[in-house]
Amino acid sequence: MERETGTFVPLDGGGAAVALDEIEIQILRSLAVQLLELIGPGAAEPAADADPLAVLFAADGPTEPPSDPALARLFPDAYGGPGGDGGADPEEVRAHSAEFRRFTENDLRTRKREDALAVVRSLDALTLDDGLDDGLDDGLVDGLDEEAADAGGGAVLELTGELPLRWLGSLNDLRLTIAARLEITEDDESAVLFRLPDDDPRKPMVMAYLWLGGLQETLIETL
Repeated sequence: MERETGTFVPLDGGGAAVALDEIEIQILRSLAVQLLELIGPGAAEPAADADPLAVLFAADGPTEPPSDPALARLFPDAYGGPGGDGGADPEEVRAHSAEFRRFTENDLRTRKREDALAVVRSLDALTLDDGLDDGLDDGLVDGLDEEAADAGGGAVLELTGELPLRWLGSLNDLRLTIAARLEITEDDESAVLFRLPDDDPRKPMVMAYLWLGGLQETLIETL
C-alpha cells in the first residue's frame, strides 16, 4: 500500500484493466464481503408470473433512515431535512421521505448487493501469477503501473460489459462506508487524516479510503 495506488487503464474494445498484487486483491475482497454483510439481504425476487404493478405497490420497505451512520450514508433520505426543502413544512418533508424510502430502499439495497457481489466474483475469478507481465499484451502492460505489473503474486483485473459500472458503484459505496466510520463529511477532511501518525489506529482505514479513491477516480477517467 505504500507504493503508488492502482491505476485503471482502458482496454481495446472497451472496458478497463488494473494490475493488483495479492494483498490488494485480498483487501478489496475483504472490504466487499464486509459491505455485503453491512447491507444485508436485498428484496425477495417476485414470482415470474407476478403482476409488475401489483409488485410495485406491494413493496413494503423501511420508512425510517438506518440508525447505523454508514447505512444512513448509503441510504440517505431522498428529501432534505427539516427546513431544507425550500421552506416546506418539516413534517411534510419527513412524510415524503418516508414514503419514498418505503418504495425504493429494498431495490436500492438489492442493487448495492449485486454490485458488491460482482466485485467479489470478479476477484475470485482471477488467477495469481508469479509476474504480471508474463504473457500479457505489451501495450496493456505499458499502460499499467510498472511496479504493479512486475510484482509477484498478483493478477490483472479486466472489467468489461456491465462490470465497470458495478465496480464504480461498489467502490463508491465502500468509500462512503469508510468515510462514515471516520466521520469524514468533506474531501479536505481526509487530507487532514492522511497526516495522522502511523501508530494512530485510524491510519489503515484512512489509507484504504484514499486508495479506493484513486481506484475510483482512474476508473471514471478510463470510462
